[in-house]
Amino acid sequence: MQVFEVVELDEYPFMMTEEIHTGNIVKDVIKEDKVYLIVDHNLNRIWIYNGYKSTFKLQAFAIKLGDMLRAQLQLKYTVFTLNRYSQDHKTYKEIMGKNIGGGVAQSLETSDFLGMGDKSHLIKADVQIIPDIKVNDAIEYINEIPPPENFFRKFMLIGGNIYTDEEITEKFVTEEETIQKPLKLGRLNRGFTFFRGNYSTRLIIHDRKVQGIELYIHEKDKSEIESLEVNIPIFPEEKYSKPGSVDSLMNAFQIPDELPEED
Repeated sequence: MQVFEVVELDEYPFMMTEEIHTGNIVKDVIKEDKVYLIVDHNLNRIWIYNGYKSTFKLQAFAIKLGDMLRAQLQLKYTVFTLNRYSQDHKTYKEIMGKNIGGGVAQSLETSDFLGMGDKSHLIKADVQIIPDIKVNDAIEYINEIPPPENFFRKFMLIGGNIYTDEEITEKFVTEEETIQKPLKLGRLNRGFTFFRGNYSTRLIIHDRKVQGIELYIHEKDKSEIESLEVNIPIFPEEKYSKPGSVDSLMNAFQIPDELPEED
């Protein structure tokens, strides 16, 4: 395994990587305010790991650097994100427990950006911000990714809709189980949206499409969770199937005794 740290620079190209040679296993060198590219030569994979305290800028740099490192390795490797697995997951434990050693991958230096020019003012977005996504598939994908440690999800924005988590008790033959399912609150309005509260935001991207935005609250603010609210106009979903009575239906077909006079 080779481990490369994503490094921010003050000038173009604003990013590079440094290979880490210290430590015996991957876990020894990981710092939660850093971002890393972990090259697995056995599986031909490049793992991106974002420390939970790392900046969004470093995480964005890692996507670009991961693609460049893949090109350096002649496209024989595939880029994956390690953050989609919880720390208790088998894959996470395996990667973090592997030995650090040498390999064919080389650190990405500023010279690797020569010929590209300083195009920092012309950033081509290859991520679709408002994709044509299937909401149910997006919810399923988002829920597969473990939440940040010690954080609770309060709201989730997908496809112009806003959701919150609702606890539902399901009864089985021998026991009851409480699970969380997304509850749709309604549709968001057009324009700017503001949220009141101490939220941490997580942006979920899959196949270069934004799947949704999650708003989290730290466990230390758990006592305030119930009082926090979304401070935006929400348009509730219209209910087309409402309970009614047969009498009301029949009355609708009754001809009145007196018809209104025509003007």
